[in-house]
Amino acid sequence: MKTIIFAIAFLTSVAAIAQDSVEDSAKEKPSKIYYTQGGNGALLSFSQVTRNGKEVGSIPRFTLFFNLGTNANLDLGNHFGVFGGLNLTNIGMITEEEIVGTVKTDKFKTKQRVYAVGIPVGIKIGDLRNFYVYGGAEAGFAFNYKQKDFINGEKVDKFNEWFSNRTNAFMPAVFVGFQAKNGFGLKVQYYLNDFLNQGFSEGGAKPYAGTESRIFFLTLGYNFSKK
Repeated sequence: MKTIIFAIAFLTSVAAIAQDSVEDSAKEKPSKIYYTQGGNGALLSFSQVTRNGKEVGSIPRFTLFFNLGTNANLDLGNHFGVFGGLNLTNIGMITEEEIVGTVKTDKFKTKQRVYAVGIPVGIKIGDLRNFYVYGGAEAGFAFNYKQKDFINGEKVDKFNEWFSNRTNAFMPAVFVGFQAKNGFGLKVQYYLNDFLNQGFSEGGAKPYAGTESRIFFLTLGYNFSKK
């Protein structure tokens, strides 16, 4: 929730100063649309998971593959620009729970991820040649699901599904970030709905009913490059 409030506050501030940036940029010759490699680089994901109001343990998830993308940019001068793109992103979470038995307590770990196609749109404000901030929203569409289950560190199950309904197929998100002249950048992206589909049914049972699962990630290397 704090991430949502931060994102909304950021975008509100951006909108407030965008008009001044556009007026300044109007004195400069507008650029034509150009394309750059974008996409998310190395991702560090965090999840907040509760089941029937009780918190479920989660572990940060790092992934490097495959996070790809491209952006179409339109810089309206040197201080304000807009962009839209197409991303392929590896999104997921890791949960860990203890199962108390009559003889011993077992640790049950689950790794769940989807590949999703995302369509981001946003604005850039600042010195577009040196340092600027950006923000926007993304419509994501999950198309491949993978799960691995472990008991006490030993893998006991693994499966992969195309267009699975175990997760929500539509994954809307908001994001904010900055980009520096040397190519270093940082972006925070927060997904607005649950990762798991609470309505999913298997064999008459609903394993995710009552489970709230929210994900956000940090990424390094989201680079609009240079014109």
